[in-house]
Order: sequence, then structure tokens, then C-alpha cells
Amino acid sequence: MRQELMSLPKTLAEDVAKNLVMVAKLLDDEPERAYQYSRVALRLASRVAAVREAAGFASYAVGKYSEALAEFRAARRMTGNSELWPVMADCERGMGRPERALAMAGEPEVQKLDRAGQVEMRMVAAGARRDMGQADAAVVTLQSPELASNSIQPWTARLRYAYADALLAVGREDEAREWFAKALEADQSGSTDASDRLAELDGVEFVDALDLEETADLEETVEPEETADGDVSQPVEESPAEESEADEPDVDERLSDEDMVEAEPEAGPEADDAKDVEDSKDVEPVAEATSEGQAAGPDEDGDDR
Repeated sequence: MRQELMSLPKTLAEDVAKNLVMVAKLLDDEPERAYQYSRVALRLASRVAAVREAAGFASYAVGKYSEALAEFRAARRMTGNSELWPVMADCERGMGRPERALAMAGEPEVQKLDRAGQVEMRMVAAGARRDMGQADAAVVTLQSPELASNSIQPWTARLRYAYADALLAVGREDEAREWFAKALEADQSGSTDASDRLAELDGVEFVDALDLEETADLEETVEPEETADGDVSQPVEESPAEESEADEPDVDERLSDEDMVEAEPEAGPEADDAKDVEDSKDVEPVAEATSEGQAAGPDEDGDDR
């Protein structure tokens, strides 16, 4: 990669290198941020194969398989090697085309892969079989000398895990448990969740310590107070309505005598009108008749006329 960057102007090469470093640093834990850094590097140096490859892996990590496949193809054209062939096939799976991934597993490019690449291609092919509903064929696809070997290689844990998962898919639970245990034994970097799968098969449930503390806090209750008669009194909570009534002062308390006097309306025409309204309250209301002699009200559709 350094040789590829040396073809760029010094300042540009430094900027591209910084973005690629951030992609590698964030790819596993913060793939979205890694993807953003990869897009910056791609804008700066789209003709550098290492940049196209990094952009492909960042897109792959966030599930943008179409973008990833395009970047991998570009990087392969620039370098001429086939090491990206398995991940390109897996992009086909991600795009819902497992038959294409399976076809790629039979191409001559697979023979150009190193041992690790061939194991990776076998796992992709097994996944494609399962996508197509061929679970038994997936089990057969994973059976290989690398699976039977007792030596621990970088791919061993993932290969054993894939085989255990395929066995479980066809109902061979006892064998699946055995291979999950073997995968856990080889998984020195914690690249799989084999321990969780084993616990699930054994019926063991892990409980977070923080969840236990929260449950204990919820179970704490208020100790009841004992009255003078020896009875235990239960705490009584005031309703919101009672609290508001208790806090609301009386009108008489809020207004002084002087304020109340000032609040009274002055005598005049408006006061006379108010008196007439007050007197009219004693008269029983009569429904207003419509032109047809019926009381006004909603029409047949329920709307007011």
C-alpha cells in the first residue's frame, strides 16, 4: 500500500493514509464511521487499488453489498490477483443471488487462492447452499481436510463454527454441540459466539449483573410505620387532585378587602345588562322552533344545520 501511495503528491498521500488508518481502526467496532472515512479516501485517490479495497470492506461491513462488490471488482482489475474472490462471492449472497455465489465457487480463480482463501470460499459456498434451502448439501460442502485437522489455523474456529451451525440446521444437535465446543477451543481471538451457542444448547441463561441490581432496587419497599395502638399504618399517597386543592389558596385569602372592592364593576349600563341576564336565569329556556315547527337540532346526518 505504501508503494501505491508514493505515486501521489506527498500532502495528498498523507491525507489518504490518515483516512485509511481510521478505516482499519474503526472497521470492527464502528463500521459506520469507518465507511465515512473510506468515502473520503475514495474521493481523494480513487485510482489507488488499496483505497478501492478499503472502501469495499467498509461498504461490506455496513451491508452495502452492491457498493462493496463494485469496489472489489475495481481493486481486482487494478491488481490482477484473486484474493478478493471469496468476499466478492459473499457480496452476491448479500444481494440475494446465492446461485451466483455458488457458481463463483466453481470458477478457476478459486484454484489461484491460498489455503485460507479456499477455506473462506468453501464457507461462502456452504452459506449459499443454505440460502437456497439445501441444508444437507451445506453440511457436505464444509466437510474437508481442513475441518478434520487438529492443527489450529486462523480460519479453524470459523470453519468449525460454520460446520456446527450447519449441523444444527439439519437437526443434528448432539454433533452440533460437539463442534461448537471445538470451535470455542480454537477461538483464541473471540471471533465467534461459540460460547453463547453452547450455553443456549445446554439451557444456560446468562443474566447481566446490572439487570440484577436494577431488579433489586425495584423490589425495595417502604417500611410501614407502627402507630401508638400497635397497628401498622400503610403509607397513603395523595392524589394529584388533592395535592392541587391543598396547594391552591382560597379566593378570600388571595384577595384583600380592598382588592375585592376594586374588582366590583361600576354601576352603569353594563351593570344593568348584567342584572337583566341574571334575572333571565330564572326563566325556563324554550327551544327555538324551526321553520317546520320543530326544535332546532342536528339533521339526519348528525351535522348541525
